[in-house]
Amino acid sequence: MEKNNKKTKIQYVGALLLTIIMCVCLLFGGCSIGNTKTITSIEKTGSSGLTDTYTITYSDGSTYNFYVENGKDGKDAASPTIQEIYNQYVALYGEISFADFLQMYLKTDNVDNSAVINQCLQSCLKIYTEFAVTSTSGWPYQTSTKAVSISCGSGVVYQIDNDYTYILTNYHVVYSASANADNGGNIAKNIHGYLYGSDGTPTETSQTNNGYKVYDYGDYAIEFEYVGGSVNYDIAILKAKTSDVVAINENVKAVTLADSYHVGQTAIAIGNPENEGISATEGIVSVDNEFINLNIDGTTRSYRSIRIDTAIYEGSSGGGLFNSRGELIGLTNAGDNDDQNVNYAIPLDIVKNVVNNIMRNYDGTTASTVKKPKFGVTIDTSNSKYVYDETTGYGYIKETISVDSVTTGSIFDTLSLQAGDVLVSIVVNDNEITLNRYYEIDNVLLQLRANDTVSIKYKRAGETAQTDKYTIVANDFVS
Repeated sequence: MEKNNKKTKIQYVGALLLTIIMCVCLLFGGCSIGNTKTITSIEKTGSSGLTDTYTITYSDGSTYNFYVENGKDGKDAASPTIQEIYNQYVALYGEISFADFLQMYLKTDNVDNSAVINQCLQSCLKIYTEFAVTSTSGWPYQTSTKAVSISCGSGVVYQIDNDYTYILTNYHVVYSASANADNGGNIAKNIHGYLYGSDGTPTETSQTNNGYKVYDYGDYAIEFEYVGGSVNYDIAILKAKTSDVVAINENVKAVTLADSYHVGQTAIAIGNPENEGISATEGIVSVDNEFINLNIDGTTRSYRSIRIDTAIYEGSSGGGLFNSRGELIGLTNAGDNDDQNVNYAIPLDIVKNVVNNIMRNYDGTTASTVKKPKFGVTIDTSNSKYVYDETTGYGYIKETISVDSVTTGSIFDTLSLQAGDVLVSIVVNDNEITLNRYYEIDNVLLQLRANDTVSIKYKRAGETAQTDKYTIVANDFVS
């Protein structure tokens, strides 16, 4: 798929009744819910055993009951924490960031994300990669010297299994276009990492291997193996024996993935800037999706990215980008050298889809890459507009996605789609995926597997129709 660029029951466990009521007032009092109603009273309306019932009355006359479990065995139960109240709110009313919750409902202007950042540090590490290179010196009789080039980057713990722990970083952290083919090639011949709190750096030894110097990484280093990656998405996956990881720190945690992210939400970057060690910076999501040009291997490509105003520097590549709940929303990978307030990260949906795709194709021994079918279509977009959702408080951009051309013999050709058709949704195994932006087609392609069925809902001459089903086969996949 290509885009034609020419067109573009709340139950608070508590002992002291006053504490419970105060907490609920902090949650609801003095503010509107959905901008439609406010709280007018909170009254005790019943009791059964150790459980008291309280009723919230709203300004529109509606009511809601919540329950307080009093102390048992003569002892008071623990008072609820703000995190517990927040979790209850999310369960009832849906997703909202912790920072937004505090600002909107607890009326505080100064949000302290230190606890969230400290939690995230359990999943962060710095990475060193070794490449074999040859340097030349002297004139007119030049001498070639074998050398080891060491680069630094960042990573996050993505998954912990019984046998292996998997790490995410950027592809450009583990790849070098100038590396020698005789000792590892373009992918780093040695990859080591240090978990936060167990730091170290490589030191040169007196040993050599095939003419290349050998480095010692110390007692805290974890040796990683390259699992696979994609230069097209700037993502790489590494693995280490879980026993080796927990030997360094048994408290290591895999990241928690966010469900989504939005413009204006907190964006916390944790990485290894300037190789000075793991540190955190904080900003916001400035743009939820845009395209930037990067050259990793000699070819300039367009990469879909999150723009952030969070400060990152050289060495931050591959580090985690987290929201105010400590959930991963992306991987930092690029910055604007002229403006430090303009930096970029690989979006959450790309991270999830690419990693799952590579892992599906990984046999445990041979490095893997992304494989996906080709629909055989070029796309035009038009009527792009911003849509604000008052229910969630967030918005999104929606555009008309039209077929510009179809490749003969392709999947889209088999489905009898033609130029001018407006794409509405893709139905995969009877699950309909609505298309709001053209790049969502690529998200679907990354998820497809052999034997999946695909059909397309489209509009032609103002009439909505759906194609027959096409069954994806192994020959449809390309790297």
